[in-house]
Amino acid sequence: MTSQTTVDATGPGDKSSAAPPASAPAAGLRGHPWLTLITVAVGVMMVALDGTIVAIANPAIQKDLGATFAQVQWITNGYFLALAVSLITAGKLGDRFGHRQTFLIGVTGFAAASGAIGLSSSIAAVVTFRVFQGLFGALLMPAALGLLRATFPAEKLNMALGIWGMVIGASTAGGPILGGVLVEHVNWQSVFFINVPVGALALLLGVLILLDHRAENAPRSFDIPGIALLSGAMFCLVWALIKAPAWHWGNGRTWAFIGASVVLFVAFALWETRVREPLIPLGLFRSIPLSAGVVLMVLMAIAFMGGLFFVTFYLQNVHGMRPINAGLHLLPLTGMMIVGSPLAGAAITKLGPRIPLAGGMAATAIAMYGMSTLKADTGSGVMSIWFALLGLGLAPVMVGATEVIVGHAPMELSGVAGGLQQAAMQIGGSLGTAVLGAVMASRVDSDLAGNWNGAGLPKLTPDQLGKASEAVQVGVAPVPKGVPEQVAAKITDVAHDTFISGMSLASLVAAGVAAVAVLVALLTKRGANAEAGAGVGHI
Repeated sequence: MTSQTTVDATGPGDKSSAAPPASAPAAGLRGHPWLTLITVAVGVMMVALDGTIVAIANPAIQKDLGATFAQVQWITNGYFLALAVSLITAGKLGDRFGHRQTFLIGVTGFAAASGAIGLSSSIAAVVTFRVFQGLFGALLMPAALGLLRATFPAEKLNMALGIWGMVIGASTAGGPILGGVLVEHVNWQSVFFINVPVGALALLLGVLILLDHRAENAPRSFDIPGIALLSGAMFCLVWALIKAPAWHWGNGRTWAFIGASVVLFVAFALWETRVREPLIPLGLFRSIPLSAGVVLMVLMAIAFMGGLFFVTFYLQNVHGMRPINAGLHLLPLTGMMIVGSPLAGAAITKLGPRIPLAGGMAATAIAMYGMSTLKADTGSGVMSIWFALLGLGLAPVMVGATEVIVGHAPMELSGVAGGLQQAAMQIGGSLGTAVLGAVMASRVDSDLAGNWNGAGLPKLTPDQLGKASEAVQVGVAPVPKGVPEQVAAKITDVAHDTFISGMSLASLVAAGVAAVAVLVALLTKRGANAEAGAGVGHI
């Protein structure tokens, strides 16, 4: 699993006694490990923040540009689709041309696309540039991991990944708060314009600080058929997951795309065994810990992203909070991820990943079970306990699963490993939203009519019931205009009780997924580069 690198630098897994590495203090700022971490953190923060901050701006964009609901959905779906499909290929580009160059291109393109969105006057332009954001974000994220892997010595890598995970967690959870402030007090364009100065700072730091690291046996060619097959497979899978809520899981179109993705994945696997320089050497997955790390990342994202999806509706539509207040109520989650990620890095360095990962997923399972007990009148204190426990459980998984995946890949495939880690998280998040969304929809469809009639409300026609069910699935009470206040109160109670019943069941499913992940975590172990203990200069 180890490899030698060029004179630029040696990797964490390199045991050779090459010339003094460029990251030693004598080389100055360029290649300094902690400055490299700060640089990539600025770029990663920009992409992670964008994953959630834009959701708050969507209603304002819809109103300002006169867009339909379906068009607004593509502001999120276009970004996510481009990101998920491109991540592994983007990681391969970094392995081939260098992670420094790939990172700088990603930062520049992402900031430029953000500025273009802010200047857009049509929904078509917004969606188009969101796709470009996703493509450039895909270049940036695996490159960041590749740079950390090549720059930090083994004994410091987990701490660096801990801080990296902290930045992602804090940015993801903090997006709704910042987005709410900007939309309410400036305008929706400011949500995108803010990326321009952040991107400029990341670019400046990158030019001054980042050092190019390339393994001697880095790939020299491109597996074009492999890229086409994998991209097609990922597109069909993610497209099916995106469209499933609208098409429904029993629809033939949903399963046609899922079936196409399976066929393309099989064709990709067969092709990769024949090509001289495959996009993903399938021998990587002979490593049980690496495979377990990928599966763990998917399961973690299903539980986290899927569960958190309903919490935002619960806070805003059931408790009636403004977006800013809802974001503030999630601060215990954000805070524990900020505090827990570096601590998790230190614990994983000392104990190895197995115990912290299993413990983290167990805490996640307990937190999701606790969230299944939330009611319409649950106080902020009780909510904070479960949110904090969730953040504490996620922190070691974000750090440890990343270390397991990247640490069991050779240096020349660090970009591909970073792409695998990010793709697993994106697919898991999409699966969580789609599957738990289906669980929610099923429970609401089965309970709403009975609850409605039991409250003595006027009977609904099938069409009215269908529309009411769609509203209740996101916690909205379908109160018609002009109804008496007493009737409106009854409708609101029925809607909220039915929504909470669905959210409770979805949270229990997420808890079950997290419990399965505890068993998967027991299959992990420390990466080969971490066991080598070979440093990359002094820190």
